[in-house]
Amino acid sequence: MKYILVILFTLLVSTATANTKRVTTKIHAVNKQGIGQQLGDIVVSESPYGLVFSISSDGVSPGMHGFHLHQYASCEAKRKKGNIIPGLAAGGHYDPLKSNKHGMPWGDGHLGDLPPVYADKSGSIRQFVLAPRLKVIDLPGRALMLHEGGDNHSDSPTPLGGGGARITCGTIH
Repeated sequence: MKYILVILFTLLVSTATANTKRVTTKIHAVNKQGIGQQLGDIVVSESPYGLVFSISSDGVSPGMHGFHLHQYASCEAKRKKGNIIPGLAAGGHYDPLKSNKHGMPWGDGHLGDLPPVYADKSGSIRQFVLAPRLKVIDLPGRALMLHEGGDNHSDSPTPLGGGGARITCGTIH
């Protein structure tokens, strides 16, 4: 049954995105030295239901990872309070409406809050993610980021869903 649902969803996404704008970005590992090796890519397509992110990546730690659209098209490390933080030059989650809160991808928080993704036991991600509130015009000048941990889409008990460190990044120009 699961297999049939995956096929149906794939067909729906393929049909809905067949004649739409597409954006492709390469994603790279990020660390304190800056941008590391390329790990895969993300193809973003506009559909009647929002943006569809097709993620294809290898070399990520297994498990759930927070996934976000960040403010700036930079994946560089940056210093904050004396510490070098990987990917910090991308800024915070994309929040043009100034909600100032982390929330569900379909809720009233940051527009950059996206559904989390899952890396299998070999560190591979092959997943579609739907972002119902975003449009292709929102993407230029931004970065797509995966975080070390999952995302509970809340600022409690830890800020920004508890995703932790930034581990991969891709810029959209």
